[in-house]
Amino acid sequence: MSFDLLVKKIKEKGNPSVAGLDPKIEYVPEYIRKKAYTQYGQNLKGASEAIWEFNKGLIDALYDVVPAVKPQSAFYEMYGLHGEEIMHRTIEYAKEKGLYIILDVKRNDIGSTAEAYSKAYLGRTEVDGVECDACGVDCVTVNPYLGTDGIMPFVNDCKKYNKAIFSLVKTSNPSSGELQDLISDDKHIYEKVAECVNKWNEDTVGDSGYGAVGAVVGATYPAQAEVLRKLMPKSYFLVPGYGAQGGGAQGVKPCFNDDGMGAIVNSSRGIMCAYKQGDWKEEQFAEAARAEAVRMREDLISVI
Repeated sequence: MSFDLLVKKIKEKGNPSVAGLDPKIEYVPEYIRKKAYTQYGQNLKGASEAIWEFNKGLIDALYDVVPAVKPQSAFYEMYGLHGEEIMHRTIEYAKEKGLYIILDVKRNDIGSTAEAYSKAYLGRTEVDGVECDACGVDCVTVNPYLGTDGIMPFVNDCKKYNKAIFSLVKTSNPSSGELQDLISDDKHIYEKVAECVNKWNEDTVGDSGYGAVGAVVGATYPAQAEVLRKLMPKSYFLVPGYGAQGGGAQGVKPCFNDDGMGAIVNSSRGIMCAYKQGDWKEEQFAEAARAEAVRMREDLISVI
């Protein structure tokens, strides 16, 4: 299964972290923005091309440090068709550099719509008998709220095409408890979702010992993460909330197993905008991102 590939890359790099590529135009150094606006105009096209140059520089600086990148589709969709094209361009470039790609889309629906979402990202789209790869990422995030019939199309494509998914379980945002912490039959909703993840994970466990259905578990809730690590022993964790959202290395420690595996920790703004901290110049944005990725790697290794 696809998480076997992720585990392999984490071990090769000695780094359980993923660089989030969630660009806003204001994150892009001014000299790149001005160049793109001069060539394409100060519009959605110009912004998208500036983001592409930014992403390319980040990937060039990071591909031998981090095992994976995680583009968040919303940060590309808000720039319209130009932004979505840049997202696909970014994915292809990251693939060329040998990175594992988690596309953060949090999709879900039921029936044929869920199947279509899965085909768009994990499976194949048939065009009069010809199968086409519409996106070709290794993994996507999904929302479990619609239940099993909204998830199984993704799971089936994971099995068929050696892909993986991360299901939201306990998210890092401050209001996550409004629903996720509610009690049902003496269990929190996030514990109920964990039970579903275990069910969906059946028959997908690979050589690494992890199934194709992982879990999103925030670094900002370490006590809940400790509970969830025990409830989902065969699920890999995607851990947001490190860095800009306030989570630290000690907070993510409960997400890992005793062997130091079982989780990959995301940092987006902390890496992308590292050049805005300290004495870095704009032209050193890639160098700053690399330095922060190395610092994060050492920070995580120190506790796991």
